[in-house]
Formats: sequence, structure tokens, C-alpha cells
Amino acid sequence: MKIKTTLVALLATLNLYAVTVGQTPKNVTISGDKGGLVKGGEWNSNTLKDKVYVMFYVDPDEKDVNEEFSQALKKKDYRAKGDFGSLAVINMAATWKPDFAIEMILKGKQKEFPKTIYVKDQDKVLVHEWDLGDDASNILVFDKAGKLLFYKSGKMSEDDMQKAFKLIEENI
Repeated sequence: MKIKTTLVALLATLNLYAVTVGQTPKNVTISGDKGGLVKGGEWNSNTLKDKVYVMFYVDPDEKDVNEEFSQALKKKDYRAKGDFGSLAVINMAATWKPDFAIEMILKGKQKEFPKTIYVKDQDKVLVHEWDLGDDASNILVFDKAGKLLFYKSGKMSEDDMQKAFKLIEENI
């Protein structure tokens, strides 16, 4: 029995900083040699407030996994309906691709999605601090207070997409 209790306590400690739906994730800053805003400067997760945000945390090798969701989100045009923002954090440490190649891809994405905030995570900061899926495509939805409403690591199903859209619409 003592072993079970110790094991449960250990597992709880390991997930202490994991993102949890219904909770506000711990504050994280990405800056300096760990990355930051593509346009320059640090990024802080406290900026995920005052708008409903959709965050894409993506391994560049998995960039197309949730393209269907990305395109459907674009068509919804939530910015015209209320306080909505989008953020793409690139897990640069998860790929074999050189930074200059990713930079070229990011320039194209910035043209397609000009109002999206782009962040480079050079050191898997959010993998370590929030326990996000590594080598994956992660989708997170936050309310205006910064509370996590939705999290999916991997390919979103049609049901996942509808749930995310419903949560966005209810919270804008």
C-alpha cells in the first residue's frame, strides 16, 4: 500500500505543471537563446488574456497535421465577431530542419495569417514547463482570463474541431 501511495504522489508531482483544462497555466517567458517573438523580443504567456486565444504549438515536421482546423478557423473570421487572437509557437528544437528553412516557412505563414503572433521556442520551453506534446501538433484554446478551455495534442477529429469552435464562440 505504501508503494501505491508513493507512486501516486510521484505521478502527481510529475504533472504539477502540466496544462489542465479549466486552469490557468503557470506563467512562462520565452526569451534570449530560448527563443521569443519572431519579430523580436520576449514572449510571455501572460499575454494570453483579454481575448479568446487559439494557440498552435507545433513541431515544424508536423505543421500540416491540423491544417484542416487552421483553414476552418480562418474561414470563421472570429476577429470580426469579437476579441479573438491567434498564436503559433514553433517548437524549433523538435526538428532536424535548419532555422533558416523554418524562417522562410514562417514568412509565408505570416503573409497568409498576418494577425497571428509567431513565437520561436528554441529549447522546448513549453514542452518542459506545460508538458505539451513534443514532436506533435498541439492546439490550445484560452478564454479572456487566460484559463485553458481546450487542449488537443495530435490530429484533431471533426468532433474536436466542433468542440473548439463552440468554446471559442461561447467565450468571444
